[in-house]
Amino acid sequence: MLEKLFKVEQNGSNVKTEVMAGLTTFMTMAYIIIVNPLILGDAGMPFGAVMVATVTSAAVATLLMGLLANYPFALAPGMGLNAYFAYTVVLGMGLSWQAALAAVFISGVIFLLLTLTKAREAIVNAIPLSLKLAVSAGIGLFIALIGFKNAGIVQANPNVLVELGDFSQPAVVLAVIGLVITGFLVVKKVKGSLLLGILITTIIGIPMGVTDVSNFKLVSMPPPVGETFGAFTIGFKEVFTFGIIPIIFAFTFVDMFDTIGTLVGVSSKAGMLDEKGHLPKANRALLSDSLGTIFGAVMGTSTVTTYVESASGVAEGGRTGLTALVVSGLFLLSLFFAPLVGIVPSAATAPVLIIVGIFMMEPVMRIDFTDYLEAIPAFLAIVMMPFTFSIAEGIVFGVLAYTVLRALIGRFQDVSLTMWVLSILFVIRFFV
Repeated sequence: MLEKLFKVEQNGSNVKTEVMAGLTTFMTMAYIIIVNPLILGDAGMPFGAVMVATVTSAAVATLLMGLLANYPFALAPGMGLNAYFAYTVVLGMGLSWQAALAAVFISGVIFLLLTLTKAREAIVNAIPLSLKLAVSAGIGLFIALIGFKNAGIVQANPNVLVELGDFSQPAVVLAVIGLVITGFLVVKKVKGSLLLGILITTIIGIPMGVTDVSNFKLVSMPPPVGETFGAFTIGFKEVFTFGIIPIIFAFTFVDMFDTIGTLVGVSSKAGMLDEKGHLPKANRALLSDSLGTIFGAVMGTSTVTTYVESASGVAEGGRTGLTALVVSGLFLLSLFFAPLVGIVPSAATAPVLIIVGIFMMEPVMRIDFTDYLEAIPAFLAIVMMPFTFSIAEGIVFGVLAYTVLRALIGRFQDVSLTMWVLSILFVIRFFV
């Protein structure tokens, strides 16, 4: 049945590998179960209800990705988008969180319409192969930076932007130990090395005082979700009165290009792009994303998007929707095992993100850096992702450089109509 549904063997995988890949992806992104309610809690939303909304929206959207597109990608409420929701829209602009949920719902409907008209798929396919390869490498640097940041190996410094972290902190030492252990397992090609690295590092963290097991309970019932379920409906009047365009544009832009960047980058690494550099069934993948956002708004959480941490499962060999099915199931189980998931410290998952960053760099070798017409846009796409801490901004700089350079030397025929439209929209965005 699994073979008929997911074509596991046809995609060069097996059930054990897919399950292990799903476990690994879940472990690297499980932090969202706790982090998302904490961030949205700053906007006045109830922690318990948001946690349930986070888990259920992630489970449903990831399940749709597995069944509709048969891709090993996981989805959940997006980091960055939740911060924009809480700190910019609610706390900064003064909207209620119910109105912010209404804005997310509307943006989800816009995503859906763009997907059904195949506009989003056209955007994915219009991005040149060299930029697709660059996006993969850029995501590698971006996800590695997230890992170093979560580990405390690098930290913010207002004078020089970033600096080396405090290695006297147990969490930083644990992250370094985890990086050594995970790196060793990867070099030795141990099956499930990334997941094993997380588990071993978590256990080592107990005597070090980093893994907190003081309030550990194995099983607990999920809290009620009634406070946020359907709350978006009472926010429509407020959001339309306030002026919806700038808010919707921000939600739409960031989610669209974060998702496109993740799909393209991870697919490139997994060898899922066809000979033209297109992603087959891209529309189905994008449909899962848009439906997930709509469902998430109904449940009571910020925009749902495809997670870059999916790369960890792909690195473990995940190639089909069975990986996504496993992630979805684990999210649902986490409703009852949230305390167990919650004890895994970021110092244990951070090393995996760093290692995955290394995996994601491989496609950069296929970019011709001796041809500056290809090299400059690719380079900007790669470096602007970590420098701006945004996949979407990396795509913006890559696309603009690709279009402008070719226009300056008179090679207008190299640029598709879609790329011209994107470039114009990106320029307008800088001034809106």
